[in-house]
Amino acid sequence: MPAVTVSDITVLPRVSEVPGAQARKVKSITTAPQGFEGEGFPVRRAFAGVDLAELDPFIHLDQMGEVEYAPGEPKGTPWHPHRGFETVTYIIDGIFDHQDNNGGGGTISNGDTQWMTAGAGILHIETPPESLVMSGGLFHGFQLWVNLPAAKKWSPPAYQDVRAKDVALLSSADGGALLRVIAGEVDGHFGPGSTQTPITLLHATVAAGAELRLPWRKDYNALVYTMAGHGFVGDEARPVQTGQLTVFGEGDTIVVRAANQQEARSPELELFILGGAPIKEPVAWMGPFVMNTKREVLQAFEDFQKGLLGSIPAIYKDDAKPKAPLNRSGEGAKLGGDSKPAATEILDVHGAPTDMQEG
Repeated sequence: MPAVTVSDITVLPRVSEVPGAQARKVKSITTAPQGFEGEGFPVRRAFAGVDLAELDPFIHLDQMGEVEYAPGEPKGTPWHPHRGFETVTYIIDGIFDHQDNNGGGGTISNGDTQWMTAGAGILHIETPPESLVMSGGLFHGFQLWVNLPAAKKWSPPAYQDVRAKDVALLSSADGGALLRVIAGEVDGHFGPGSTQTPITLLHATVAAGAELRLPWRKDYNALVYTMAGHGFVGDEARPVQTGQLTVFGEGDTIVVRAANQQEARSPELELFILGGAPIKEPVAWMGPFVMNTKREVLQAFEDFQKGLLGSIPAIYKDDAKPKAPLNRSGEGAKLGGDSKPAATEILDVHGAPTDMQEG
């Protein structure tokens, strides 16, 4: 059950249905593979198998959980670097701590979002609080990576909190869907998240049998990830289910309908809807760095190993591990050297590619 709900959806502002609006056609539907991240929490890789050009300006999206942890089981990630993009972590249920080497961070829970601009470089750590490790409990959320244009990749690191109470709450035209706008604009209503790259990000809950016809900017791409439930996308009514990503084509309306019958554990259709203005710049990506060229990515690894992305705060020094030297050949670029565990830890912390990806 999502943390942010309302007792009476009829009192919320309603998005309008525009007569003659062009429904976006479905370009593709892909199924996210499942795996484990960081110290072992389960994830679905929502963008796996989709061309980066279709995702632009987005790079990476993980659905974390939904999982019910026993005491002692909650997991997090070790300290790791980032450069060249933003991370957006949205917690639907549960609690997560975040700290970075610039003093940013805090605790987010039940509908909160933490928005970190890595910019020129940052180190951070994401972990469940000790209380959750001791007690166990439900954990469910998303982490999204939003690319930065070349002109902003070297901007100073920044951090913002987006609290659940501040998200914009809307209703679909017929009252059958609750929309939580985290960032960007929907039908003249704005979410609280401040973005470096023009995007819209929202979480929608669609009641069984209800249809959502969502106005969407023509100059944005449109992606809908089904986080729970069963439904149909587009006026073509193509079926989708939990763990599937729909990429839509051109138009000004996103159409999704929830199936009449849903499972007892997921009585409604839960959607993560996002889109943005494509940056249309070259992308070079490996591990925790998203830049424009292979050379810039290799430079990021070297800068990290030299400590130019900052250092782990003294109180966390016990978490630091030796760092492996960089294989500077760049061909099939991977980290080299004898210290394989540390290299693998840096590359694999978010299930990001361990080979250079260019597009």
